[in-house]
Amino acid sequence: LKMSWFWFYLPLHLLMAACLCHSIKAPTTSSQQSFKTDLFNFYHSLILADGKESTVHLLKDIPKRYYFVLEEGRALAPFTITVTPCDVPIEWSILVHKASASFLGKAARGDHDTQEVSKSQNAPSTVSTIFNYKGNSVETYTGMSSHSALYMLEFLSTERDTHITVYLTTDTTSGHLYPELPTDPRIDVIGIGHTTVTLTWKHSPSVLQHRENIQYCLLVNEKHNYKSLCAAETAIRSSGMKLPPTLALSLSPYLLEPQQVMILSNSELSIINKASSGEVRQICMGTKNTYTVPNLSPSTQYYFDIFVVNLLTNASVAYTGTFARTLEEPEPKVTEMKEGKVIQVVLDGKKQKFYSLQYQARHKKIQFTFQLCRGQVQVHITKNGKTVALENISGLRYFTLKGKLLDTYLVQLRSTEESNSSVKVQVSSHFHKPLFPLLPESLKIKSFSKLRTCNSVTIAWLGTQEESKYCVYKKRIEDDQVWMELRSADRCSGPETRRKSEKVLCKYFYDVNLQRAVTTETIKGLDAGTLYLFDVYLFGPSGIPIRYHSKVVKTRKKC
Repeated sequence: LKMSWFWFYLPLHLLMAACLCHSIKAPTTSSQQSFKTDLFNFYHSLILADGKESTVHLLKDIPKRYYFVLEEGRALAPFTITVTPCDVPIEWSILVHKASASFLGKAARGDHDTQEVSKSQNAPSTVSTIFNYKGNSVETYTGMSSHSALYMLEFLSTERDTHITVYLTTDTTSGHLYPELPTDPRIDVIGIGHTTVTLTWKHSPSVLQHRENIQYCLLVNEKHNYKSLCAAETAIRSSGMKLPPTLALSLSPYLLEPQQVMILSNSELSIINKASSGEVRQICMGTKNTYTVPNLSPSTQYYFDIFVVNLLTNASVAYTGTFARTLEEPEPKVTEMKEGKVIQVVLDGKKQKFYSLQYQARHKKIQFTFQLCRGQVQVHITKNGKTVALENISGLRYFTLKGKLLDTYLVQLRSTEESNSSVKVQVSSHFHKPLFPLLPESLKIKSFSKLRTCNSVTIAWLGTQEESKYCVYKKRIEDDQVWMELRSADRCSGPETRRKSEKVLCKYFYDVNLQRAVTTETIKGLDAGTLYLFDVYLFGPSGIPIRYHSKVVKTRKKC
């Protein structure tokens, strides 16, 4: 059943006359005068399109009216109106003006004259309200239309300026603009963790029928549930950020604002909106009806809304929202440190959690030693709850601290990058028995370009005033392996992790004069035009090695 907008064909004076002449015959009471005014306002209203979702902007306390009339055809036919408030509660109603079938039918076709308008003054007509609603829920009215009825929709917001969406359709045979909800539209919480919540919901019939055009989108926030995607987008905008319309539906990365982060993985689009009131996440996961929400904060209440979205029309409907509180984070496990014992800690870069070590002092003066094995690590040391050291470490680092007997020291370690990091830690009060060897001023290995040949390279490194053992190892690598070899090198590992074929030599040396504590070594038997990775290990009295920074050198191609 198609719409026919008769006012386009009716001259202005005839339309006004038609509206007035079909009012109540004797407008003697105030209610009758109100009906007359309503009818006159049909002319001042806007056209409501059939089969299309329209956005209507409302000013506070100022009613806005839309109307429509139907073509002649079947005497009765169904029509549906869906109204979606996008912010505050509104009032809306449907009024019907039933007049002469012959007049409205002819007017719709443009078959009219002045005599016809005059005669129609005696035609019976009534104005009545057939539906009224107040609230902020998505509401749908379904009724039977008549070709001799003129309908008016009136909308009013009494709280503040707002906007709504309105959808009218008289075509019930070509599918729905809005996806359908299941008979039970609730969202079930089936799992709660410290940082995750697992949700499930019954499939929408639309997903089962039109899988390629329908998808589910999840909204997560810390404030409250939303009854429509339109309301959610309005709330996000009002929190101080710009949210492109139907962002979760359009899946357009170029629409993102600086406050938004988009993550696309495993066919899921996740958009995180940063705001002072907390973050709002929109996650579209295709047609899966079970989802585990990751990366939540412990001991926090979250609200979850599922929207089933028609990708062809951008129309959506909401399941009944739910909420859940994540579990409290358990107290971090604290490992007790023992005097002189070395602990190696591996830190998870993705979780960014602290690893805690505790030590109760048996002497007034103690020393913490940290050897960075891989990655980047932040060290935070407190004494009786007060910070005494906080820094990112590299290589070998000592902290000598003074206090009282039985002072409690807490060491917290965390990786400062996304990849895993590793560090060795020792605490000791015996400064005369160092765990690690005396170190030179620099742990860099130098190569001499002018001394390179097709089958040999010459390297040099600094020593100390203490006689120590140095072992040199080499490894043949390819051009595309350089970055990974240097990046993944474990600076705490010793020669025991190397192949025997990679060992070049071991030697002892020292010099009382640090200016002369330098040694060189020429490594022969190499292949021309080939990359080699060279490592030097320094062994002290305790036997624990210190690895110099790896050096990559390429032999000459031609000599």
